[in-house]
Amino acid sequence: MPDELRSHAWFSAEGVNGFAHRSWMKNGGVPHRMFDGRPVIGICNTWSELTPCNAHLRGVADAVKRGVYEAGGFPVEFPVMSLGETIIRPTSMLFRNLVSMDVEESIRGNPLDGVVLLCGCDKTTPALLMGAASCDLPTLVVSGGPMLTGRFRGRPVGSGTTVFAMAEDVRAGRMSQDDFLAAEACMSRSAGHCNTMGTASTMASLVEALGMGLPDNAAIPAADSRRLVLAQDAGRRAVEMVREDLRISRILTRQAFENAIVVNAAIGGSTNAVVHLLALAGRIGVPLELDDFDRLGHALPLLVDLMPSGRFLMEDFFYAGGIPAVIRALGDRIHREALTVTGRTIGAETADSPCWNPEVIRGLDAPVKERAGIAVLRGNLAPGGAVIKPSAATPALLKHRGRAVVFESVEDLAARVDDPDLDIDESCVMVLKGAGPRGYPGMPEVGNLPLPRRLLARGVTDMVRISDARMSGTAYGTVVLHTAPEAAVGGPLALVRDGDFVELDVEARRLHLDVPDAELTRRAGDWRPPAPAAAGGYQRLYVDHVLQADQGADLDFLVGCRGADVPRDNH
Repeated sequence: MPDELRSHAWFSAEGVNGFAHRSWMKNGGVPHRMFDGRPVIGICNTWSELTPCNAHLRGVADAVKRGVYEAGGFPVEFPVMSLGETIIRPTSMLFRNLVSMDVEESIRGNPLDGVVLLCGCDKTTPALLMGAASCDLPTLVVSGGPMLTGRFRGRPVGSGTTVFAMAEDVRAGRMSQDDFLAAEACMSRSAGHCNTMGTASTMASLVEALGMGLPDNAAIPAADSRRLVLAQDAGRRAVEMVREDLRISRILTRQAFENAIVVNAAIGGSTNAVVHLLALAGRIGVPLELDDFDRLGHALPLLVDLMPSGRFLMEDFFYAGGIPAVIRALGDRIHREALTVTGRTIGAETADSPCWNPEVIRGLDAPVKERAGIAVLRGNLAPGGAVIKPSAATPALLKHRGRAVVFESVEDLAARVDDPDLDIDESCVMVLKGAGPRGYPGMPEVGNLPLPRRLLARGVTDMVRISDARMSGTAYGTVVLHTAPEAAVGGPLALVRDGDFVELDVEARRLHLDVPDAELTRRAGDWRPPAPAAAGGYQRLYVDHVLQADQGADLDFLVGCRGADVPRDNH
């Protein structure tokens, strides 16, 4: 136990301040004995009916509270802004940093000794981790869990992945709108986040790989009673972590981030993990660079056969052994001495973790795909870097040269992509501008540009696509993302014109615009920055201060750990 708990500054105070802090808490029926020096555990909840993935977190919070009480702590639940990928506009990524500010200031300004973060939908996990990392209290994560497998006419429906495929079939005339609506009713059949290895499942998996969650945090389905058992265990463990003074900075080390990069490659995780891990590392003060993802992860094989890179879904992954089985299968590719929230090393936690289905979780000797981790591309089109997920791409397109067909904005794309007079064929390279952190604003998940309807009708299923946007972790295709610097700040992407030739060579890590340097210099001289994407409020603050994708797209003034020193009193 630390010499003195933070909460003592509030609840052990004498005079009017101590009276006020305790008395108003008592209006909820809190007995005086709860202020007798027991650890106060904050339960940071992203519950919201506007975030369907997180709409069950009230029940999860109740389970955490039971664990806190069981261990002799005092649980206090507090809300923060919730981000639902399926509803919020213009994009949830715009508000990730805002939520992190909400979390950071809520923790620092209140009498909390430790924190349990309740996450689910994509951005809630990195946002809560980033905010908590800036405070550095004993902290652990409980994810909401994936939804159960949906089925449509006898076959599984993967959140996002199957939807994208069906939507293309509708546009191509291969599926009726009535069938599309029928499938819609089958997909989300229980509480929980996406059941593919999208960003929500990826970040829940990386919580385990980072050591920030209890074993099986990622894969237990939201509707499974074992999710509530895990939540209660987490509440109990949070109290113990306070007594051990096991802070987040002792867990989020360089080794932990390297483990996360390795696991992300092995599970076929989302490209969104790149910007989130970079931002989180920046908050805790761990050196991490974009090239680390390629150096540490690209040569690794894909071990998990899950959509969008494979066949199965998260429910199957749980039954097969989940992340503990993957970490064990990775052997010495994992820093097994890295500490976890259990107080044990990740190696000790996974040493006896079995794989129950080798079809779902493969061994290193029989992977789903070889060299399937995220690749970082550079060249005159992306001097700051760009990323591609080879495991979700068409192998024949990973080395390609094609004529650029340029869309200046997502509105321009929507207006012209299905125009029968659009001069495009399957050998072309689709280029989208204005979808980066500043340009949109917020870097939306529009990087997997829809293919032209007339090409879909001919049976074309993939093309090379390049943008400064992100892509849903549930999506697939030969899609180059996070091109930096972005077009809105004058990056080379802004200079691409219709008819230019673009060269992609993933093996050589090359993304090249085949235009003479002198011509690019001339175009740069003619380029004029677009009008600011936002006129005021938080969005203008974001546009003025957001870093580029290769730096994690955090706000420049949020980088670093500010600690949790007790603020001045309010009286």
